[in-house]
Amino acid sequence: MYSKTATWSQLTSLLVLVSLCSVFKANSTTKVDYFSDNALGNSVAIIQHPAGEYINGVTYVSYQGPEVAPYVAAYHHKTQEWRGPFKAGDSDLGQLIIDKGKVDSHGKPTLLIDDLGYIHIFYGGHGAGTKYGPNPYGRGGLGRNKHSVSKRPYDISEWQSLDNVSIFGTYNQAIKMDNGDIYLIYRHGAHRSDWVYQKSTDHGRSFAPAVPFLKSKARADIKATDSWYIWATKGQGDDIILTYDYHVCWFRGEGPRGRGHITQRHDLYYMILDTKTGKLRNINNQPIAMPVTKEIADNQTLVARTGKDWTFNGSAHLDDQGFPHIAINIGKDLGQNTGGPKQTHYYFWDGTNWQGGEPVNLSSNLVNTDTRGDFFIDSSTKQTTFLLGYQDKQDGVIATFTRKNNASSFEKKQELLRRPDASWAITSLIKNAHPEARLIVAEKLTGQKWHKMYLLGDKGPIQRPMSGAKILKSTELAQ
Repeated sequence: MYSKTATWSQLTSLLVLVSLCSVFKANSTTKVDYFSDNALGNSVAIIQHPAGEYINGVTYVSYQGPEVAPYVAAYHHKTQEWRGPFKAGDSDLGQLIIDKGKVDSHGKPTLLIDDLGYIHIFYGGHGAGTKYGPNPYGRGGLGRNKHSVSKRPYDISEWQSLDNVSIFGTYNQAIKMDNGDIYLIYRHGAHRSDWVYQKSTDHGRSFAPAVPFLKSKARADIKATDSWYIWATKGQGDDIILTYDYHVCWFRGEGPRGRGHITQRHDLYYMILDTKTGKLRNINNQPIAMPVTKEIADNQTLVARTGKDWTFNGSAHLDDQGFPHIAINIGKDLGQNTGGPKQTHYYFWDGTNWQGGEPVNLSSNLVNTDTRGDFFIDSSTKQTTFLLGYQDKQDGVIATFTRKNNASSFEKKQELLRRPDASWAITSLIKNAHPEARLIVAEKLTGQKWHKMYLLGDKGPIQRPMSGAKILKSTELAQ
């Protein structure tokens, strides 16, 4: 016979157990809009690309996570199931967090899948520095550029390191051509360094030596060095198209208000690399000498001058006629190291001249906010669509803006995501993107170390059960 005390104790324990089971069940089935919560720093960006790829019904995504290491997850569209994220390698830049408490996000990952189905991640580089030996095409920096590959095709669970790319690389951009050749384009060091490419003809298992094609050199008229920021992607046939802006890399104590090195950038340029011949040409099919200097760039590849306004380079895509369309972010110098807020502007080639230049988002609420994003061109509807992240008063918003070819401006169409007190880190388009999953986005909240990651498409964010999306432990959140 049970005592009243024992019966009450047992009943209390049973109620607690039922309550815990209910909470566990709710967490297992409740879905959230993000797929992970362990992104660190500026975990994704336009320039390191592609950050994801869609193939065989699966979207693979990458981002910078704990210890600024690369992480990879996968979404299966048919079953609506997520896998990962899995850590794909170790970054030298993680040591900065231990030594100085600083997060260096220059080594965020770039993802590419070769013709055999192996997944490649390029990451971790910010110039490496002289302790690793002489850099023939640049100087400065820290953090070695690295390359990891999946151990099995289309499987993100295990990775191995391949020591076959220059350790001096920064801002990796990976391109696979129709014949399977892989081009890795990057800056060969810190700011005062050339841009180069390395080519692989064996599915990324080895790479030829670096070839410099855009020159960094000291200015004769001012105490600064010519520098550049590039965005490159596959063009038609054997072509790689490249859009870029110019960076005035001031020496210490020089430049506006004696600020030394700041993110002062200007103007917009465009050129084409013919991978069959290894030669450059401009929009008018005129040959360009390599490596390109500022003088050559100004004379042969200039799209637009931005005057005193500062820039932040964006992306480029071709329409069905093979004409390039370019996004560039433009804003004023407001006396800050990053200039002022920059709005996304749009240029395009009409077969004879460069046209456009207007801002994409014409909202009156954008006085103190950046806009960033990428775009695609629908040949069937003759419509250009931007997916832009920006702030609307106190809210972070990602929305689509569309423009018919014969229209004079873009029109806001659909909000895909809105979050209070948020700003965004955003990728360029996922390679071969499925309409459900076009961009990878990090939500950045003021004062928060860790950020949530979203996979965003035409219907908004792809959801995931909370049990899979909540990765961080309370101890990590408190650090």
